Order: sequence, then C-alpha cells, then structure tokens
Amino acid sequence: MAVGNGGAKKVVAPMEVSVEAGNAGDAAWMDDDGRPRRSGTFWTASAHIITAVIGSGVLSLAWAIAQLGWVAGPAVMLLFAAVIYYTSTLLAECYRTGDPATGKRNYTYMDAVRSNLGGPKVIFCGVIQYANLVGVAIGYTIASSISMRAIRRADCFHANGHADPCKSSSNPYMILFGLVQIVFSQIPDFDQIWWLSIVAAVMSFTYSGIGLSLGITQTISNGGIKGSLTGISIGVGITATQKVWRSLQAFGDIAFAYSFSNILIEIQDTIRAPPPSEAKVMKQATRLSVATTTVFYMLCGCMGYAAFGDAAPDNLLTGFGFYEPFWLLDIANVAIVVHLVGAYQVFCQPIFAFVERWAASTWPDSAFISREFRVGPFALSVFRLTWRSAFVCLTTVFAMLLPFFGNVVGLLGAVSFWPLTVYFPVEMYIRQRGVPGRSMQGICLRMLSVGCLIVSIAAAAGSIANVIEALKVYKPFSG
Repeated sequence: MAVGNGGAKKVVAPMEVSVEAGNAGDAAWMDDDGRPRRSGTFWTASAHIITAVIGSGVLSLAWAIAQLGWVAGPAVMLLFAAVIYYTSTLLAECYRTGDPATGKRNYTYMDAVRSNLGGPKVIFCGVIQYANLVGVAIGYTIASSISMRAIRRADCFHANGHADPCKSSSNPYMILFGLVQIVFSQIPDFDQIWWLSIVAAVMSFTYSGIGLSLGITQTISNGGIKGSLTGISIGVGITATQKVWRSLQAFGDIAFAYSFSNILIEIQDTIRAPPPSEAKVMKQATRLSVATTTVFYMLCGCMGYAAFGDAAPDNLLTGFGFYEPFWLLDIANVAIVVHLVGAYQVFCQPIFAFVERWAASTWPDSAFISREFRVGPFALSVFRLTWRSAFVCLTTVFAMLLPFFGNVVGLLGAVSFWPLTVYFPVEMYIRQRGVPGRSMQGICLRMLSVGCLIVSIAAAAGSIANVIEALKVYKPFSG
C-alpha cells in the first residue's frame, strides 16, 4: 500500500499493516503478501494437475494413434510429454519475480506475463488464455453429455440388442451438467475445491483403467494386435487429403490431452509458503503428474488402437467399440462425468477470479459485488451468482451448437499449445534469468518455440478442416 505525504510515498508491506492495526496475532495466519496462509502441498498440487490433465482428452488418444500409426503415434505422444514437462518447469520459475523464495508473487498466468514481459503481450496472453478456458468448458460440457447419453445407450443395447439404434438427444444432458456447474461454481476459489480435485483425480484413474482393461480384453479376443505402422489406410471412406487433415488433428488431440499450462500458475498459488520454494514443489508435482498421465495415455491409446485398429472411435468409451459388460461401461462413464464436474471447475476458476477482481476494483463500494455470506464451502453474493451462472449457461448453449467432441478437442489443443505451453514460458524464463539471445541455451529455447509454433499451425489447420466438414451435415441443437 502506498501512503502519499507531500509527494513522497512510503511502501508498507502487507504484514506491517496487520501489525500496525493491532492484529499481530493474525500474522501466523497470513502469508508474506498479506493473504490468508496457503495450505496446498505436493499432493494437492499433483491432484489439481492430474484433474486438469487426465480429462476427456484421454478418450480420443486411440483415435489419434490410429491416424498416425504404431511408429509416429507413441513417438509423438512421448515428444509432447517431454516438451510440456520441460516448459512447465520453466513456467514454475515465473511464479515469483526476483528471488524464488521471497520475490513478488504472481497470482495468475497473466500476472506472470505482466511482471516478466509486459506491454501488448499481456493482452495477447489474456485473450488466448481465457478464450482457451472458455473452449475447454464447452468441450467438457460436450464430453459429459456424450458419456451420460452413452450410459442410456449401453443399457438400451443390453436390453434390446445392438440392432436397435437407441437414439437420444445430448441436449438434456448438457443442461443437467450445466445446472450442476452452476451450483459448484459458487465455491469461490481453488483452496476450497481441493477435495473436488482429489475426487476427480480418482475418477480419472477409474475410467482410464476401465478403458485400458476393456482394450486389453478386446485385443485378446481378437487374437492379435490390430493397426499398422503408418496408421489409417487411404481407400474406401478416406481420401489422401482427409488422411492428412486427420493426422494433423491428431497432433491437436494429443496436445489437448496434456493441456494444463494455462492454469499452472493458479495451481502453484495454492502451495504453502517455503521452504521449500513453491517452484520446487510445483516441479515435483509436475514430474509426478506428467509421468503418471503419460503411462496412462500410452496404455489407453495404444491398447485402444490395438483393439480396434483403423476403426478406433474418437471417444474410446462412448464410441461403442465396446458393448459389454454394459454395467462396467456405465461405471466408466459415470466416472467420466464426475471427473469432468471437477475439471470444469479447475479450468474455470481463473476466469471467475479475473472477472470478479476486475469488478471489485472498478466498483469497490458496490454491495452488489462485495456483500456475501458463506454456507460451508460456498460464498454467495448476488454478483457471483449472476455472473458465474451466466457463464455456465453461455458455455452450455455453445456446446449444444457444436457437439463435435473430437474436432473441438483437436482445435482447442492446437490453438493453445504454442502460446500458453511454449512461447510465454520460454520468453518469461529468458527474461527473468537474463539468458543471452545468442547463447546456446537461448538459441535452443527459441528453436523449440519456433518448432512448436509450426506444429500448432498445422494441427489447427487439420482441426478446422474437419470442423468445416462436420458442419456441412449438422443442424444446430439437433444433438
């Protein structure tokens, strides 16, 4: 806080304010920035990351590997894992500006960009980050409705046989998911939803494990491994051009499956104060999470391709390559829905917080914004209820307009991968650590950034081409 006195300014640290106000006893409950003491640990940070990473993206990996084949598919997945882990460690170093233990905290991804880069790059970051988070919310709404509809269809197939089309609309399920999100969105921030992330992380392992088990069982039943070294073959039903677009979209699908950099700083801001430094804890959590998810991804994607070959569906558990046991499919799809309830909140909290901070600073005396009362983990205010409910309703409507799970996932992964996962972490690290542009490290970092930009552009082109193709035969709200 700055106190003016004849043009001079005295900077008073947040802790000094507490002591001067006679609240020295509260100092033990405050962090170095005057905010309530953070309680996050290596385990809660890992749970948040796993919740964000092992999401609906895992379900499209068998399809992605089917486009690329046995050679390129696993290799591309390992390459993305390595790049994302490395750039995440660079981003973790940017949580504090200056000293890694006592420097100024950056509470959000945009704060980190503002502190380290500034200028137009802050606006560019904000537009990309929040547009991506809105897209993720739409994608998760689509994925949850597909899983809820799959539960009904699995039971229908079991009762009536596979010849029955068992058709149903996904719109009611999207509305139901939206209503649940309106309730959970009234939980104000990450610190209050750690339990939801842990539940969601358990669910992600549940449905990934079921998908893996079914893939192994189907492969054994087939009497061998399906698929080819180069992926889906050109021939009946697929042209050479479609093969190219699908292969490029597969890159976007894999990038989306690993996407969590856009909320890494927000997760890091929940970790308790050092020692050890938040960056060190975050790197450890990232290492565990990326290694864990890569093992699951490789197993689920590869076994799904081994089971179905070129016919691998774009959603492993809802594409009905599997029909039985129907009850196990139901359990898997329930786990997906529960996981997506938590993942939606993890990804949307930065948007909620950004808008509410802006509103509070613009109208600091407004009771409409500031007056609230708490009921358990919920903090209710008229503004929060209105704004967050409107956001959920908007994403639900867009999901009903564009229920293309695979194409939306690929486009989101392609658009966000380069700027949020590679470009900003690299540029901030170079600026913060003073890496010389002509040094070997500086040249390698920039080459990594340029290479990933090319991959993002190619993946976006493939996804857009496939979205356009799907729109030619789709009628809005007919899902």
